Amino acid sequence: MTDTPRIQVTVAAPPSTVRGAFRDRDRIRHWHGWEFDGGPDGSLDEEIELIYFTGVTADDRVINLNGGDRVELEPVESGTRVTLTRAAPGDDPDWAKYYDDITEGWITFLHQLKFMLERHPADARRTVFLSGTGKTSPLTALDTAELSPGQRHRLELPGETATGQVFYRSEHQLGLTVDGWNDGLLVLSHHPDSGACMAVLSLYKVGESRHAELSKQWNDWWTEAVLS
Repeated sequence: MTDTPRIQVTVAAPPSTVRGAFRDRDRIRHWHGWEFDGGPDGSLDEEIELIYFTGVTADDRVINLNGGDRVELEPVESGTRVTLTRAAPGDDPDWAKYYDDITEGWITFLHQLKFMLERHPADARRTVFLSGTGKTSPLTALDTAELSPGQRHRLELPGETATGQVFYRSEHQLGLTVDGWNDGLLVLSHHPDSGACMAVLSLYKVGESRHAELSKQWNDWWTEAVLS
């Protein structure tokens, strides 16, 4: 039997603080996923309610989420080690085909959790989200191949020259801090097997006009550079 995926991040915060970020609906909104309202997939609030509060059991160190994913919080010298163990794939082929995508989603979410708790624990977040099956990986389009975790970067992003640091890198994802977004976070991903591409911009202390400007710049770039 193949082991189910395990995702780990270490957060520079005590277990009680990390646990609170999994059990407070408003806090979850500032690291889980991205903003979306209505439509056939519901809303972010409905997704949070389903995943984190419907049929969920929790104690101080273990949270069993809806669907069988399990979160463990372990105190370590540098803070808390968060381990998410995926539930085994089910027998429903329509659901199983999304299994790898959900695993990739958890990689994004746990790093967004770490970023929020370490750098913006009291700040509200706004997001811009882009996805699709791209002909070009956004990581390639932005020339990120040589970037390594901890390294400073200077990149030409849509509409601006950005500086920051590589926050994390996984097999299919890259997370970059962006100084000009009031210490924001950019997550880029590309899965070569399916061609699925994603970008999530996490923004802090950004007004409505700046949010709209970034949304337009990135959507225009995404259509031209990634999807075309």
